[in-house]
Amino acid sequence: MQRYAIGIEFCGTQYRGWQTQQAGVVTVQETIEKVLSRIANEPIILHGAGRTDAGVHATNMVAHFDTEAIRPEQGWIRGANSQLPKDISIQWIKRMDENFHARFKAIARRYRYVVYNAPTRPALLYKQVTHLYQKLDVPKMIVAASKFEGTHNFETFRAAACQSNQPIRHVKHCRLFEHGRYLVLDIQADGFLHHMVRNIMGCLLEIGQGMYDIDHIDTMFAAEDRTAAGITAPPDGLYFIQSYYPDEFDLPQLPLGPQWLNLPE
Repeated sequence: MQRYAIGIEFCGTQYRGWQTQQAGVVTVQETIEKVLSRIANEPIILHGAGRTDAGVHATNMVAHFDTEAIRPEQGWIRGANSQLPKDISIQWIKRMDENFHARFKAIARRYRYVVYNAPTRPALLYKQVTHLYQKLDVPKMIVAASKFEGTHNFETFRAAACQSNQPIRHVKHCRLFEHGRYLVLDIQADGFLHHMVRNIMGCLLEIGQGMYDIDHIDTMFAAEDRTAAGITAPPDGLYFIQSYYPDEFDLPQLPLGPQWLNLPE
């Protein structure tokens, strides 16, 4: 039995998230599994580093699978990409030992959320960014973003239906920066709760519009109640960009992306 790790880039617009669901619901995981199963001539089950919501994208989602099939690495990549929909692409593959697990060996995960802040919506970036026409107080948002760094109880900032056993997470960094007409939230943590990034972004957007002050974030944390916070930002602008592993696994590194934005690493 061989174990392979793969890096996947996908546009999530047409999918009901990453994770396989009931019959008839099209997901990224299920779509890739069907293709790999044909190539391997046996059932393939993928284990992903994270679970993205419907409409969320990824530039380097790490996953792994086990198989008895013996194929050259480029054979797996070319075979899969020739059969996958054009909005999913396998970027790399690497043979791993059985100690590797895409989900349980990940020590951190990282997302970027992209807002296009301009008077008119961008047609060519449809479903790739979240458009906001209102003028935003960006310096205030930058300061507010830093309030989410450190170890906190994120009960207020997770979905009501979140299934995680506990809401404590350590956020290594939460940085907001301008890039032309774009606002980009870059956040890395040991793990994320359901809707956590989108709820944080929703909070920052409301602060940027003057709906409440930065210190109100402390009140939100203290409430430990989802209804104490504001909107959940749309999925369109959210990108899973990286999962981190111990150096021993030596996985390929890609530009963090999204590549069309040409952001600093």
